Amino acid sequence: MTDEFRTSFVRDPASLRQHPALVLNADYRPLSYYPLSLWPWQEAVKAAFLDRVEIVATYDDVVRSPSMTLRIPSVVVLKDYVRPQKTVAFTRFNLFLRDEFCCQYCGAKGDLTFDHVVPRSRGGRTSWENVVAACSGCNLRKGNKPLKASGLTLRRPPRRPGAEELRNIGRKFPPNHLHDSWMDFLYWDAELEA
Repeated sequence: MTDEFRTSFVRDPASLRQHPALVLNADYRPLSYYPLSLWPWQEAVKAAFLDRVEIVATYDDVVRSPSMTLRIPSVVVLKDYVRPQKTVAFTRFNLFLRDEFCCQYCGAKGDLTFDHVVPRSRGGRTSWENVVAACSGCNLRKGNKPLKASGLTLRRPPRRPGAEELRNIGRKFPPNHLHDSWMDFLYWDAELEA
């Protein structure tokens, strides 16, 4: 076996690349829903070895060292509780999340920009209360005009969201891949089947 092959295999084993671990807070809730709080398998194994997390569920695959074999964690719980943030940063991502990734004028999804309801040239501020997600077409149509003059109406008035509100909105947007072992922890308040 050549050194190059051995090094590339150890650094990037194809069979282990796609084994993210769902990270739960000490109260067994995900740290975040959108983006979902995931760690690469290497971080989960390291945290388990350092006794920072408890492994709740595992994949069938294992990692080995000279002295031990460990099943790859699929769900880990932090031993110390991390307080969720109470305030929400005003970012493009959080704005789109507040508006559920759809234009606040026509409801279209995709190709979003943001729009100042009261244009900046007319004294409008860049704030939660004046900025909404908008598709390119509606943004161009509204342009520099006041809302009434543009002929557009808002689906919801813009406002500052709470941190818990954004976490709950994020639950509506699951990632493309959800491992079976995660389901009991992602939808903990969902109604159980009888």
